[in-house]
Amino acid sequence: METSGGIRASLAGRYASALFDLARDQRQIDAVGRSLDALGQALLDSRDFAELIESPLVSRPEAGKAFAALAPQLGLDDITANFLGVLARNGRKGQLRPVIRAFKRLAADHRGETTADVITARPLKDDQVAALKQQLRGRAGRDVTIDAQVDPQILGGIVVKLGSQMIDASIRTKLNRLASAMKG
Repeated sequence: METSGGIRASLAGRYASALFDLARDQRQIDAVGRSLDALGQALLDSRDFAELIESPLVSRPEAGKAFAALAPQLGLDDITANFLGVLARNGRKGQLRPVIRAFKRLAADHRGETTADVITARPLKDDQVAALKQQLRGRAGRDVTIDAQVDPQILGGIVVKLGSQMIDASIRTKLNRLASAMKG
């Protein structure tokens, strides 16, 4: 697996691979995926949770207690809840975002899908995601999972990375090209 070899080269990738292997062995890939989606959404919705993940001032035991208290509130499965404890004990809570992304890639690859990294200035609506998936499926020749990220700095438009292909239709890039053309 080419993708997973590249994923396993990073620290977050090794954690994600271990989590994926455990989920696969226990036939819980979908449950863990849903739990990681809930964690990803919590990172977007809760500034306090995002600060907990990012702050070096939160000790390992404090992070472990916070994760243990958060797991039932988010409805996390046991594998993911235990995994959060491992991240906290190992001082790797800051790796949660990249672990989520890497796990999604591994799960998509396991299902025979490819993953497209999509960056927009605002969150995509469900119908937009569905239309984008349909267009990318035609380009990739197989099902596509969208890994959507929001970056207001692109000002508008969309940036899509599908395998080795990059489609940059962001307003920021268009303005930069225009500025370069005007300089001569």
